[in-house]
Amino acid sequence: MAEIALSPPLSAFAALARHGRHGRAEGPAGVVVEELRGLALATVIARKGRAADLAAACRASFGVEPASTPRRTAKDGLAVVWSGPGQWLAVAEKGHPLTAGGADGLADALRGALAGLASVTDQSDARGALRLSGPRVRDALAKGLALDLHPRAFRPGDAASTWCALIDVQLWQVDAAPTYDLLVARGFAGSFWHWLEASAAEFGLEVR
Repeated sequence: MAEIALSPPLSAFAALARHGRHGRAEGPAGVVVEELRGLALATVIARKGRAADLAAACRASFGVEPASTPRRTAKDGLAVVWSGPGQWLAVAEKGHPLTAGGADGLADALRGALAGLASVTDQSDARGALRLSGPRVRDALAKGLALDLHPRAFRPGDAASTWCALIDVQLWQVDAAPTYDLLVARGFAGSFWHWLEASAAEFGLEVR
């Protein structure tokens, strides 16, 4: 029987994110979006009563200590994002040493370092990731996001698991520009993208 070679899955937004300008064409784009590809993602859930030990093990093994509040902590291309009490999402950027052997390298490394302390599940192909910025990005997101993004309420490093346009999302603020990274389940990528295009159209949407 001939061997079947499986191709790597396309990114969640591969057929949706058409490069170029969309919506209002005059003036600078109010919203800029870029798909983040090649991320390695893994959920980390602490075993009962082991959250403090887990934090210490992460700090010792990876130089990043998971936050106990809705925050993102990061070092050298590896981030840990609070997802709920005793739960985090680990994110390794493309090119990070933990992704050298493939996207599941992150999950494997976490399982080794956190053995007996946490349950780890690879999520690399399960979610789509976008980076959103621009002078009107808050206005566009406000149309569907159940979260106050005002600078006094949500600052760089803050993170949230919430919903946007009735779709579960996880997002965090990267910088004060402002820039946001947003993750959505692969199965809802199409619905979210169509909402984003419509929401940002009046401000001008640039897809990079």
